[in-house]
Amino acid sequence: MAASASSQSDTSPARPAPSSVYIASPEGDTGKSTIALGVLQMLCATVARVGVFRPIARSTEESDYILELMLEHATADIGYEESLGVTYEDVHRDPDAALSTIVARYHEVADQCDAVVVIGSDYTDVASPSELGFNGRIAVNLGAPVLLAVRGARRTPEEVAQLAQLCAVELAAQHAHLIAIVANRCDPHELDEVTEALKVTGVPAWSLPEIPLLVAPTMAELLDATDGQLYSGDPELLHREALDVMVGGMTAEHILERLKEGIVVVAPGDRSDVLLSLVNAHEAEGFPSLAGIIMNGGIAPHPAVAKLMAGLKPRLPILTTDLGTYETASAAARTRGRVGVGSQQKVDTALSLMERRVDSQALLDRLKLTIPSVVTPQMFEYQLIDRARRNRKHIVLPEGGDDRILRAAGRLLQRKVADLTILGDELSVRRRAAELGVDIGDAQVLDPTSCSYSESFAVEYAKLREHKGMTLERAREVVADISYFGTMMVHMGIADGMVSGAAHTTAHTIRPAFEIIRTEPGVSTVSSVFLMCLSDRVLAYGDCAVVPDPTAEQLADIAISSAQTAAQFGIDPRIAMLSYSTGDSGYGADVDKVRSATALVREREPELLVEGPLQYDAAIEQSVADQKMPDSQVAGKATVFIFPDLNTGNNTYKAVQRSAGAVAVGPVLQGLNKPVNDLSRGALVQDIVNTVAITAIQAQGEEAAQGEAAQGDSA
Repeated sequence: MAASASSQSDTSPARPAPSSVYIASPEGDTGKSTIALGVLQMLCATVARVGVFRPIARSTEESDYILELMLEHATADIGYEESLGVTYEDVHRDPDAALSTIVARYHEVADQCDAVVVIGSDYTDVASPSELGFNGRIAVNLGAPVLLAVRGARRTPEEVAQLAQLCAVELAAQHAHLIAIVANRCDPHELDEVTEALKVTGVPAWSLPEIPLLVAPTMAELLDATDGQLYSGDPELLHREALDVMVGGMTAEHILERLKEGIVVVAPGDRSDVLLSLVNAHEAEGFPSLAGIIMNGGIAPHPAVAKLMAGLKPRLPILTTDLGTYETASAAARTRGRVGVGSQQKVDTALSLMERRVDSQALLDRLKLTIPSVVTPQMFEYQLIDRARRNRKHIVLPEGGDDRILRAAGRLLQRKVADLTILGDELSVRRRAAELGVDIGDAQVLDPTSCSYSESFAVEYAKLREHKGMTLERAREVVADISYFGTMMVHMGIADGMVSGAAHTTAHTIRPAFEIIRTEPGVSTVSSVFLMCLSDRVLAYGDCAVVPDPTAEQLADIAISSAQTAAQFGIDPRIAMLSYSTGDSGYGADVDKVRSATALVREREPELLVEGPLQYDAAIEQSVADQKMPDSQVAGKATVFIFPDLNTGNNTYKAVQRSAGAVAVGPVLQGLNKPVNDLSRGALVQDIVNTVAITAIQAQGEEAAQGEAAQGDSA
């Protein structure tokens, strides 16, 4: 085995050394995890395998939540234990030996990566001036440039700059290479002043504002901090952040006057008036949505009050603890929230901050990354979000009663991916979003049963379906349906696209599109593709969701539409028309259909590269293509795979998804005049986010096509 490995290393080209960045700070509570997470995402969007390394661990007895969070978002397949260096105890015992161990363990990680994010120590040990110096020394030995994180909270811009200069001197004394500075947790009104003041350091610098949400504890963290129990309420809502704490020691009416969004109220269980007032206020229109109630003192409500509260069926989390009022309030006030695994709103907020405030290209240029030719699923997803954000479109989400839709909407709005309209009863939708801790304040919420658009939609729909005997009275009933209402918004130009299907069938989503939006000129078939994100590339599979048994003409439509969709998402289209035989080797009706469809594609779009019939292995594997179709420009290099029927396509995409670990993005509907996309009823929140981004990019393409057509008309 050793001889074989040696022989291989002698003949294989050397892999470029991985790029790395060391994120260091001179003190605790800088919000380093926010910065590290943003940098990690930038790298994951640029290179294939990004790892994380923690040179000094807090402890070996309890897990490091920052490392766990970062590994959740990293793309290199490296475990927790491998990503750790040494402990504080190791450093105290023998700094030089600890440094040697750190270097050795780092290189074990780096050898498996294209880039590594190194996260410096947290100052959970006894803080000393030498700790930053030791971090600098580690960075030099790892060959990693330093990104310095400093805290702006309770400091003037001049004080932040002075601290940064002192840190730069300390790092220079260790011969560490400082490439940039991020001042975090700054006064939101002084961001520009901080950035300007940091210019004195001579390196690129950016400032991030203090965001209370990022340090706010969740109800689950307060449950642990008070050694409490969940008395009643929806356990799912324990993930909501508590933005403030109030002791309910006054009368109920004065407590109600002081309620704020996301507040948690501490009150003993025998204050029946307070408990009932809070439970009802949480549900009532005109009052803020609470994060929860903590009943202190180990006192349970009176049985009659408990029965009344149970009858109200409050979703609001109500905790109980044996701690006294002062101890409970103190524990709640000093509990600091963590940006950890499962803290999705905090993660999205952190990523949004870094995206908006830090020039990613300038930072990446400083790191001198070697850019690979591969495209990983994480790179593709980032590119989707980035493209959608550059030219924001208006997308309608009809299923406002689904928690996944609300969570996805919060993430989309937080990261400014799209402008959104959510359909449903406005009070119910906004209140449920608030309960989930999701901010949809920037979304429009419309009720199809009472919206001002309803009558004009009914008139337009009746006109569109007049040939089918549609009356205005019946049209009013039809457009009150969420899918028809959302589709009418797209048709009338109020929204640029629609995404639905999380809680409804495919037919319920796309039937209105067939009736109202219809197919684009030159296309008679609405079909779909899945964008299949493999470990090193993205392929397009069509049609795997819509047309059961396409004719040769429909297959040609599907191929042409799929090539257009692939090109829209950065895939150079080389179309393989799939069958059970390659070239002229097979006969039969099924093969003849594919052969005819291939000829039609060549006739209609002669500039497209298309080959068929092709077997899948000859389409994707060059060695097989060299034997079966050696002179083809497509065989062995195909990027768009057109299946002969829905049975084959649907099973193949699922087989590749499950067996090869591919990420299947879609189905993406194609052939419609305007973009409407269907979700799986098992869709995850990330699936919804991706589909909205795809729909927005399709809408950008529609806009560009209309602009070109208008220019052609004027010419």
